[in-house]
Amino acid sequence: MKGIAIGLSHTSKLILKRLKRTEFIDEIYLACSTYEEEIDENEITLIKPKEVLKKNWEDVALIIFIGSVGACVRLINSFLTSKDQDPGVIVIDNKCSKIVPLTGLHQSNTQNIAYQIANLFGGEIIETNNSKDQSFLDLDAFGNQWGWKKSGNVKDWSKLVIKQAKNEEIFCKQLSGNSLWKTSESGKTINQINEKETEKPDSTFHVSIFENHKITWHPPVLWIGIGCERNTSKELIANSLNNFLKSGNLSKQSIAGFATIDIKKDEKGILELAKEKNLPIKFFSKKDLSTIIVPNPSNVVQKEIGTPSVAEASCLLAAGEESKLLEEKRIFKNQSGAVTIALAESKNQYNPTHGEIHIIGSGPGDISFITNFARKALSRCTVWIGYKMYLDLIKPLKRNDQVLIESKLTEEKDRCSKAIQLAEEGIKVALISSGESGFYGMAGLLLELLQKIKKESRPYFEVHPGISSVQLAAAISGAPLMNDFCSISLSDKLTPWSLIEQRISGALLGDFVIALFNPQSVERNWQLKRVIEICLQSRHGDTPVLIARQVGRENQSKKFFTLNTIPLKEIDMLSIIIIGNSQTTLVDEIFLTPRGYLQN
Repeated sequence: MKGIAIGLSHTSKLILKRLKRTEFIDEIYLACSTYEEEIDENEITLIKPKEVLKKNWEDVALIIFIGSVGACVRLINSFLTSKDQDPGVIVIDNKCSKIVPLTGLHQSNTQNIAYQIANLFGGEIIETNNSKDQSFLDLDAFGNQWGWKKSGNVKDWSKLVIKQAKNEEIFCKQLSGNSLWKTSESGKTINQINEKETEKPDSTFHVSIFENHKITWHPPVLWIGIGCERNTSKELIANSLNNFLKSGNLSKQSIAGFATIDIKKDEKGILELAKEKNLPIKFFSKKDLSTIIVPNPSNVVQKEIGTPSVAEASCLLAAGEESKLLEEKRIFKNQSGAVTIALAESKNQYNPTHGEIHIIGSGPGDISFITNFARKALSRCTVWIGYKMYLDLIKPLKRNDQVLIESKLTEEKDRCSKAIQLAEEGIKVALISSGESGFYGMAGLLLELLQKIKKESRPYFEVHPGISSVQLAAAISGAPLMNDFCSISLSDKLTPWSLIEQRISGALLGDFVIALFNPQSVERNWQLKRVIEICLQSRHGDTPVLIARQVGRENQSKKFFTLNTIPLKEIDMLSIIIIGNSQTTLVDEIFLTPRGYLQN
């Protein structure tokens, strides 16, 4: 997606630079008639807005103006054609306090981008469209969030949207693809029709692989198995595939990818077609293909290649478990070669280049501690996955079209696996940790699992840092972490206790301030006492200690003790402990480890 940003006054310069650092904007411009100071032309190009719009209108997907709404409307008025062709347009005021999506709310994903910019800049999004006011599902746009592609003309979709705006009943018949969208608040406003029920044509949209309906969202669930003679032309393969799909009334927009035998890794026609369609190819060995039972095995193929099937077997393998062979193989020939095509439907979608995983540290508790960077990611993602208590804390930030997947405290691997599965299906997923996801959070486990996936098939991921509970505990108590410190978890479920003791001893030897996570639970009721004993071998008994509990939450508390007076019975898994070093002081409840500035 190409995007440009245009500032209409000299006060736009800093905002333009901030926009340039986002993934939405490629080029930034400033109206030269309003800016007289000298600027670096390598940073911002001086232009006349009308000329830039005339040059870029048909090629860009997004235009962001910094200035007044009235001025922007006058600028774009003569360029507007239809909502399915025009780029998305967003207006931001000069203080980044108001973000107004003007056009392209559905087709160009402008509304979602506006939400992300509002969260990133800390501004307020101003909306007037009907679907958000009444929590409607954006019928002609929501499928993009689920990795689907749309068919049907704009007028037919518009008629359906108008019916929805009039509060008429809207129906959906979904025959394939992910159905999680139905669990969102917006999704629950749509009446579901099963496969055997009679539909209402003027009030129904479909989610399916077929082309015989006026308006349909198409999930990527079809795998095309291909076998061909050496040097068969791309044109023959492409034309044969079109005829093959047409005969079954199947949509090319539901193709997930191609599959074939690994000796075809250099087959020019297949490679060129996959590149042209921007679709993946899965290659399988003859040994793997031979294990698949197919309806049309070939003795000729067995003799020449060493497996009785290529097209049928490879599409079934690519489609995975619970797949079904939807179309048996057909052979197409002409003077430029011969190609065999078969087709299988997968239970799960596959569109990893469209999917994303955002690992989010939601802070220690209250949503005020969530960074704007993390809020932007949350607004970008369709599905949020996390431990129920953490999701409950950030639930006020959720839109009606977003879906929560809740899990229990010990199901970390299941959460990560689910996030990867959904991202591979083409869905943008937020994986939630409390605090900072890279401190004893979900980031490490998720990245371990992603490393097992080939780089070219791996969905995009990004780690969004959060405020750790130890940072907040330090802040509410003073500045105990001003000098070198370390954090150590006392949970020995994943780390041997002998190694934890070594780390404690090393931290004491280096005179580090020590922050203790997971200090004590009902099951682990002796480890903290042992740590205190080890500390007293190296540090004075009057060394100041902070016990902070439920930091960032409604029942937040802080109490100061010494190594000699720590009340072990008051400490649980909701506590953070900070043990001072030889320089740490506690004066008038100011907990401080000096950096040394006053000594120089």
